[in-house]
Amino acid sequence: MKSLRGRRTGLVLGALLLSIGASGAAQANDGGAQRMWLSCENGRDYPLRPIAVSREYDLVTGYMLMTGHGRGVHMRLIPMGSGYRYAGPGVWFDGLRGNAVLNWGRADAVPCTVMQE
Repeated sequence: MKSLRGRRTGLVLGALLLSIGASGAAQANDGGAQRMWLSCENGRDYPLRPIAVSREYDLVTGYMLMTGHGRGVHMRLIPMGSGYRYAGPGVWFDGLRGNAVLNWGRADAVPCTVMQE
């Protein structure tokens, strides 16, 4: 009796973990196919590599490639009252819809446009 209950619990937990994993993989795959970047007034483009995208196709977390080498800076969504902020170590950008301001914590914030294909 005790082993049957343990098996049922294991099966339920296994099915739950598989469904969560499949859902997360589908969201990551949907976001990975979409090309996004910040096109800034300083003449530079900063590619964004999504890791997770919401059901509404909003970027939740990803990497901003600053130099084009390696993984870049990990960014996470911080919902604001009206707009958004994506923040990572030493860099963030705030925005509303397709307009954003890239900031490194210095006085030289750069206006940008969020672009996507």
